[in-house]
Amino acid sequence: MTRGTTAAAQKNNSKQTTLSSTAPAISAPAVQHHELLRVYTIYRVAIALVLLGIFTSDIGKGAVGNSSPALYLNTVIAYAALNFGWLLHLRHSAYHASPGQTGLILGCDILVFLLLIQASGGLNSGLGYLLLINCSVGSMLLDKRMGAFFAAIASIGVIGQQLYNLVTGHADTQDIVSAGSLGILLFATVSALQYLSARIRSANLRADQQSRQAAHLQRLAQQIIERMRTGVLVMDASNKPELINRAARQLLGDQLQPDGERQAELRHIVREWRRDDSRGSALVQADSGSELRLSFANLRRDNGDSTLVFVEDNRKLIQAAQKLKLASLGHLTGSIAHEVRNPLGAISHAAQLLSESPKLSEEDRHLTEIICRHSQRVNQIVENVMQLSRRRAAAPQLRDLGDWLEQFLPDFRAGAPTDIQLHIRRAEPPVYARFDPEQLAQVITNLCNNALHHSQLATGRREAEIAVYRHRDRDCAILDVIDSGPGVPEEHRDKVFEPFFTTGNSGSGLGLYIAQELCEANQARLFCCRSEDNKSCFRVEFAHASRVF
Repeated sequence: MTRGTTAAAQKNNSKQTTLSSTAPAISAPAVQHHELLRVYTIYRVAIALVLLGIFTSDIGKGAVGNSSPALYLNTVIAYAALNFGWLLHLRHSAYHASPGQTGLILGCDILVFLLLIQASGGLNSGLGYLLLINCSVGSMLLDKRMGAFFAAIASIGVIGQQLYNLVTGHADTQDIVSAGSLGILLFATVSALQYLSARIRSANLRADQQSRQAAHLQRLAQQIIERMRTGVLVMDASNKPELINRAARQLLGDQLQPDGERQAELRHIVREWRRDDSRGSALVQADSGSELRLSFANLRRDNGDSTLVFVEDNRKLIQAAQKLKLASLGHLTGSIAHEVRNPLGAISHAAQLLSESPKLSEEDRHLTEIICRHSQRVNQIVENVMQLSRRRAAAPQLRDLGDWLEQFLPDFRAGAPTDIQLHIRRAEPPVYARFDPEQLAQVITNLCNNALHHSQLATGRREAEIAVYRHRDRDCAILDVIDSGPGVPEEHRDKVFEPFFTTGNSGSGLGLYIAQELCEANQARLFCCRSEDNKSCFRVEFAHASRVF
């Protein structure tokens, strides 16, 4: 989860959450190498100007350049000009230098300082100690062998220079000792710096690897959380959203709008939980009408605790629990169906035979009808529950809904009472949808039986209407089953699709639940509403015909 999914950045990255390939980042050791070269390049320009200033001013009069002023002046001027040139070149290349270029720079520095030492009358001028800086930088910019090589070159140059001066009478044996001491100091400094540099490089390499691994894990966590079906929301100490994943944006909707009433309600719920965290969750109503369950967890931080909120569709949780319960019930029913249906069949058959007896009174005949009717009801409940456990996967086909209905109606009328009135209203042009014909037939059969039953209760006539059309705004196929009944009461709308829920004395309460499950298997939605002429209606909203599933 990206810190980049803060409330201010949600709109920018909600459309695409896939990882994008980026150029490999420059490692920390490479950055430090370039930074050291940049500092050293600036130092070279500065030291050249300082040495020139000391020579031309009264500050270092007689200290430098006293043996050969012309050699000192010409060397310093040439060195300053060369350093300016290197500075411009390396700045243009972002201080990227090959080992050969770095070696050329260090070799030039050693040569220049040997000339300046010679022009200043030897090591007494103190210029020899500037070689420590050059060799130290070389040990950090180059590998171990090249660092030792330049330290040896500087040591040999200093000792050779003093031997030459000793032969020509411009030095004594004490200068040879000083040159040897400087050479030993150069090697000791380079060796110590190489050891420390190796340790630092190793530590930086480990830190860089850990940083890359942490960045990879962070990106991985971002994608996992962003693609979770459970909504994830983080509220900071001031109850403002600082992290929201895609599922939370879809579930909460307008509740995330700043300064809105919905967000104020969400903040109030979070504040209440912070006061009393014994409550593990809370239920809120979303703008879409669904019921959301909010679960909370505390995130402790140094600059103020944050609250982690998990957002889930409570109805889907209930449906998932119901599916597990019904699946278990289906397996159980399948295992005992033989033991239940055999005695049930015997009871029903005995009741039918008993009802045919001429000696039976009307009261007893009525009792046998009750036995037969409830035996059929129990058998239907067993059939419906068994169907939940052995349901096959959908095999969708692209069909014209109007043509399919014309084929469906004769089969439905063959098994229905003769006095039904079932009308079809088709739209032009043809309305196409993708569905499994057998499963849709079961859905429409359940809906039509339900519509005919409630129309008869309300008007005394078994009548219903099936309308097929295309939704203008959503560009999807719609199938309405309309009846003349009073409709589903408002208090029952949330329960009408629950298993075993029924308001009558007959029926198993599984018809609408099975119909909704079959619709979901075909990527369709089943819900109750009012038709355009304000009649009771159960609507099937199909997925877009071009959608393949």
